[in-house]
Amino acid sequence: MIGLEDRQTLVRHIDEAHAAGARLRPACEVAGMTLRTLQRWKAQEGLRQGDRRPLAKRAQPAHALSDEERARIQALANEPRFADQPPARIVPTLADEGVYLASESSFQRVLRAHGQTRHRGRSRAPQRTRAPTTHVASAPGQVWCWDMTYLPTHVKGQWFYLYLIMDLYSRKIVGWEIHATDEAEHAVSLLKRTALAEGLHALPEKPVLHGDNGSTLKATTVLAMLHWLGIKPSYSRPRVSDDNAFVESLFKTAKYRPEFPARGFASLDEARQWGQHFVHWYNVEHRHSGLRYVTPAQRHAGEDHAILAARHQTYLQARERHPARWSGQTRDWTPIGAVTLNPERDSVVRDSTQAEIEGR
Repeated sequence: MIGLEDRQTLVRHIDEAHAAGARLRPACEVAGMTLRTLQRWKAQEGLRQGDRRPLAKRAQPAHALSDEERARIQALANEPRFADQPPARIVPTLADEGVYLASESSFQRVLRAHGQTRHRGRSRAPQRTRAPTTHVASAPGQVWCWDMTYLPTHVKGQWFYLYLIMDLYSRKIVGWEIHATDEAEHAVSLLKRTALAEGLHALPEKPVLHGDNGSTLKATTVLAMLHWLGIKPSYSRPRVSDDNAFVESLFKTAKYRPEFPARGFASLDEARQWGQHFVHWYNVEHRHSGLRYVTPAQRHAGEDHAILAARHQTYLQARERHPARWSGQTRDWTPIGAVTLNPERDSVVRDSTQAEIEGR
């Protein structure tokens, strides 16, 4: 929409050009408007009142949400279990319970009307990452990512150390340990325990293990254990923190959880208890936004196809009850395919996806 002052300026320039001998139609085209628009502005007092469309009164659509539905949406969004979650996670959770109230955009509009559109968690907006090394996982057990992060304590300058291994395909935490010191022996112990828990000896092909260039993860004893297990190591670029983005994102999720102590842990036992609770929550309860909001454990066990199919049926039934509220197809609940770590080019993803389809 063109403001009143801009309208008057355009019309004045067109009138000056017309008075100088220019034809109106070409003059309007040069100004970026049509002759019919100029005629309408002059005939309907558009040069004195401006555009009145924003002030027009519009009737409420017949399929709009009722006051009761809006109140129920607000009440659900403010329940303790949803207090730190955005509509993008609330709606799939309700769909798993066989409940559909409204779409995420409707939830967002209701929350906006009540001044509740601020970020509902503690994390900040994610940053885009760029990295050169590419690994593609089309099933669990193909690519693992691992790293170590610091956990604060009550003593300034003293830290606990969280060692963690994630399966790239499912995002499941397949191994973790928390120690009071940063030593290569802890990484070796974690490798052995994870290989045993995931049945590495029975896998026809051993996974690739991607990590950073930290001295602990590249120690001689760690490399020897990787060689003995048949795991191929992969490393990020030196001094580039976002080459291992999936694990870094997981660490951010952990440290912005409401139960993470802002003043640090009082003891190693307390840190390990927190780690056990967080890993269970992340694997079993957390609906991951990168997995169509199924949990990593469900994805790791291959249950995501059935869950997403059930959600699709719930949406179809909701559309049948209120067809006027749907302008097209329902939400896309098709399962996520292959996962790429640090994609370099589109052909890598296409080739991997094609190989996965041909292998089915």
